Amino acid sequence: MKEKTGNRLWNRDEIDSPCIKICAIHPTERICVGCYRSIEEVAEWSKLSPEQRSTLMKDLPGRAHRIQKRRGGRRSRTLV
Repeated sequence: MKEKTGNRLWNRDEIDSPCIKICAIHPTERICVGCYRSIEEVAEWSKLSPEQRSTLMKDLPGRAHRIQKRRGGRRSRTLV
């Protein structure tokens, strides 16, 4: 344990959760719009090994495009 300003803190050498506290599941992609994990991945996070967490963390940024909303407007309707 480390001492910090008189408070005792418990530190673990683990990869932090990618959660950014914007927890909402995209209705069609079924991934969180905040961290891009599936419900199953969120539920299993605490059971994953450091290697599994690292692999998942590397994969998450590539999922962002799956929930990007297409912008509408007149121009998008007239372009074919």
